[in-house]
Amino acid sequence: LTTMLAAAFLQLNKNPVEGFSAGLIDDTDLYQWEVLIIGPPDTLYEGGVFKAHLTFPKDYPLRPPKMKFVTEIWHPNVDKSGDVCISILHEPGEDKYGYEKPEERWLPIHTVETIMISVISMLADPNGDSPANVDAAKEWREDRHGEFKRKVARCVRKSQETAFD
Repeated sequence: LTTMLAAAFLQLNKNPVEGFSAGLIDDTDLYQWEVLIIGPPDTLYEGGVFKAHLTFPKDYPLRPPKMKFVTEIWHPNVDKSGDVCISILHEPGEDKYGYEKPEERWLPIHTVETIMISVISMLADPNGDSPANVDAAKEWREDRHGEFKRKVARCVRKSQETAFD
């Protein structure tokens, strides 16, 4: 496992993927990553530099990592404490609410790269049907070009100021 995470980490740093970069929070702990996500072009998040932490379980890749934004972000699929709520980060198997198919949830074939691509795509195209932040989802649906856009713009500005702290 550790070698698998180490290999993934080295691979990402050797061949960076557009839209994000990854580092370790603490050089001695391979289970705690810090990622910088660049707000995708042509979205409200464009220009933002959002910091998040990926915490891998000891039995990765059998179970998904947890992802939490450290930078403030206003988004329907990120709860107010920064936790990211997307299907591929949900525990594998049946969804007890019947909302997601098992193949939409975590599978051991997922990589940091597929997670990050999903998160970047989530920024570009929120899922309003399954919100982690009900207030953001309501604004996204009812006032996307007003209040929602203003809050996101504030988060983007703030992210630029704190990106390299």
